[in-house]
Amino acid sequence: MRNIAITVNGVRRELEVEPRQLLVYTLREQLDLTGTNVGCDTTSCGACTVHLDGESVKSCTLLAVQADGHEVTTIEGLASNGELHPMQRAFQENHALQCGYCTPGMIMAATSFLKEHPRPTDDEIRHGLEGNLCRCTGYHNIVKAVQAVASA
Repeated sequence: MRNIAITVNGVRRELEVEPRQLLVYTLREQLDLTGTNVGCDTTSCGACTVHLDGESVKSCTLLAVQADGHEVTTIEGLASNGELHPMQRAFQENHALQCGYCTPGMIMAATSFLKEHPRPTDDEIRHGLEGNLCRCTGYHNIVKAVQAVASA
């Protein structure tokens, strides 16, 4: 076991983890933050996407010990004072979800993408989110939601 200290959604947490434990399982099982989903365990689907020090990462291939001393933001940490983050609201308003399994990771990837590309084209959005898979929506409404935030 190894002791780590990470700031998750603005709260410093001290945890004891197995050295080989993935960050996604630390978030879900030790911190009860189940909005971060486990999809593939191979970085293929993006359901586990979180922000590490503001950058989009797939938590299924990041060890919890690698997050020691860093700041992690999950889907639960995007909302502020009970208000949805603009990207969360845009996904809701543009019907950019169906089953919802990919949605947390897609939102986390999209918010990170817009920081680097504030005025993207539809093709740039599709390219920027290609590491996040959705088996339900066909991506059209996801692109609309990201454009809605970029245009705001």
